[in-house]
Amino acid sequence: VQLQAFGGGLVQPGGSLRLSCAASRNIFSIDIMGWYRQAPGKARELVASISGGSTTNYADFVKGRFTISRDNAKNTVYLQMNSLKPEDTAVYYCNSKTFRPFTSDWGQGTLVTVSS
Repeated sequence: VQLQAFGGGLVQPGGSLRLSCAASRNIFSIDIMGWYRQAPGKARELVASISGGSTTNYADFVKGRFTISRDNAKNTVYLQMNSLKPEDTAVYYCNSKTFRPFTSDWGQGTLVTVSS
């Protein structure tokens, strides 16, 4: 599946952004959709994921601030980011995974910069 992430930009500390990840096909059969991020000089890390049954999982550093959701009718996954901090600055990537067979696809990334 092809994934396109968008919605990044420059935001002040404490602000909000909503990222979107649009898939090229129906995401109903995708087991897990996730958002990852990679800051300069750091490894890519999981931010949040959501299963086909809408079970969510969050990294500790975003719990209570970020919310992941999926709209199967629009083939889109969202990441609502609130109370943004400078340390949230990174390129954010969306990912899709299926397990039978195993596939893992990445979007192109969207840059989020949190700065005053």
